[in-house]
Parts: sequence; C-alpha cells; structure tokens
Amino acid sequence: MIIVLKPNAPQAFVDTLTKMIRSKGLQIDVSKGARKTILGLVGNTSVLDTEQISGYEYVEQVVRVDAPYKRASRAFHPEDTVINAGGVQIGGKKLVVMAGPCSVESPEQIEGVARDIQASGATMLRGGAFKPRTSPYSFQGLRDQGLEMLCEAGKKVHLPVVTEIMSADKIDLFLQDNVDIIQIGARNMQNFDLLKAVGKIRKPVLLKRGLCATIEEWLMSAEYIMAGGNHDVILCERGIRTFETYTRNTLDLSAVLAVKQLSHLPVIVDPSHATGKRWMVEDLAKAAIAVGADGVMVEVHNDPDHAWCDGAQSITPKMFDGLMQSLRQIAPIVGREL
Repeated sequence: MIIVLKPNAPQAFVDTLTKMIRSKGLQIDVSKGARKTILGLVGNTSVLDTEQISGYEYVEQVVRVDAPYKRASRAFHPEDTVINAGGVQIGGKKLVVMAGPCSVESPEQIEGVARDIQASGATMLRGGAFKPRTSPYSFQGLRDQGLEMLCEAGKKVHLPVVTEIMSADKIDLFLQDNVDIIQIGARNMQNFDLLKAVGKIRKPVLLKRGLCATIEEWLMSAEYIMAGGNHDVILCERGIRTFETYTRNTLDLSAVLAVKQLSHLPVIVDPSHATGKRWMVEDLAKAAIAVGADGVMVEVHNDPDHAWCDGAQSITPKMFDGLMQSLRQIAPIVGREL
C-alpha cells in the first residue's frame, strides 16, 4: 500500500502519521519527490483503516500495490533512483560504461586493460576474481589474489571497481578491499541467503538477471536485498536462455523497457554474456542505450584469443574505443550524456 500526501503536507503531520503506522507493526519507506511525498507501507496493511486515512486533510490518495515486490516498485518510488558508486552516478542523465576482462589473469593484464579503457572513457573497471563456471574443471579465477589485483588496478587509474561475489563469507573481504559495486551473478540471482547478506551492508549491488528468470522473479530478488535495508540495487539484463543456440543467450532488450515501467531502479545491459560473440557487442550496446538502459557492461581483453575464459565474447581495447565513440554519438539523441 502507498499513501500519497499532498504537496503542502507539513512535516509535523508526516511525523504523526508515520508514528501511528509504525505502531501497527508496519514498515514505512518514505519517498520525497519534487512535488509529493509518498509513504510506502510494507506488512499486514489490513490493520489500518484506509477510509479514515483517506479522509485526513493532507492525504491525497491511498493505493494498494498488487505487485509482490514493494520497495522495488515504481509505485513506492515514482522518481528514478540514482545510485552513487565510488563517485559515479548510475541512473541519472549520464550513462555508465563498465568494462574490463572476464577474469583477472595477472597484474600486467588487468592494469593494462584498465589503462586502455580509462583512456577511452570508461567509467568503471569490471573484472572477475571469483568465477562461477559450468564445468568444475574450468578456470575458477584467482580468487583473493585476483581481487587484490583488480582493486589495485582500479586505484592506479582512478576507476571504481565492480566484481562478482559468490558466497556471503567473502563479504568482509570485499568491503576490506573497497570494492565499489558487489555483483550478484546470474547463477546466484535466487541465492536468497546471499541476497539477504548483501542486503545488510551499505554497498551498491549489481544484480544480474538469472538465466531463466522472469522479470517478476528478477525484481523479487532485488526486493530481497532492499528488504534488508540496502536500497542501492542496479539491475543488469545479460540475456536469457531460449531455444536459440547461435548466440550464447538471447538478449531481452524488452526487459529494459518493462523494468523501467515497473521499477525505479537503474538498469544496465551486458551484451557480452548475452551473445558470446565479440562482433555483436558494439551494435547491441548501442541498441541498449537506444531503448533506455542506464549503461552497459562489456568485456575487454588485451589478447582475447588467448584469454583464460570467455575470450570469444571479449572485445579488444581498440574495439572498445570504437564502441565509446559510437555511444558518444547516440547518447545526445536519447537525451543522455557520456
């Protein structure tokens, strides 16, 4: 349920109303927009007399929210959420570009890629230290050592870092190394214990859509994180599994539009994992920006043909530079900046 207050509602009234609602055992999220204040209620709202509340002088409207996700719903928070991650704004007018190798392989490799993408205008450095792989015999990442290399490379080129966590027991390490955005991968989208754990910290979380997840399931996973108190959630569309085998996955750009309609959370697109083919990355990144994504995440490797993992979908630094030039041309057309 949401309670929409009139623009002239005094703070004393808001305080009295929220105190009364909390006394009924409900939780409240307060969203203050340019004109209106919205109170989002979570819990058993049947204990409230909605007719009485509707009659209050400063209440404009009382609306029940049918969606199972509440805090992630645009009804609870009509204005777009903008998240600050290491000084980078995600969800505002300026687009974010996260780039880097699928996996950290050595200090020389990650630092070289970091310098290249920074020179081309990337806003964040991505890289994998802990790698969830389909085969137990595939390279699983350099783990703690790789995380240290990634964060050090980010510091050297002054780029915030985003990287994937696989288990809750590594949260302290991620916080200790000052990871700017903690990524929850597609395979862990419904790892509810992990979602609850990152919900307890105050660090932005990048939540990738599961391989076979519906949009509602994706938003419900975001709700798990937000229910814990961490409202800094960024959604990432990275393709879903369909009957098509030509591409690694099927990129669902319609999901960007759907989520923008249903939720206030920022959305980025990962065309690298969606396709598995480097020649598709630039065009699909441009398409993502055209449909309203708040940014893209792409894999960049200095020698993709000899990458330790996912080389086929990794673009070279030269290709990345070309991608950035293309995005600079598209951004103003859709009312964005790069």
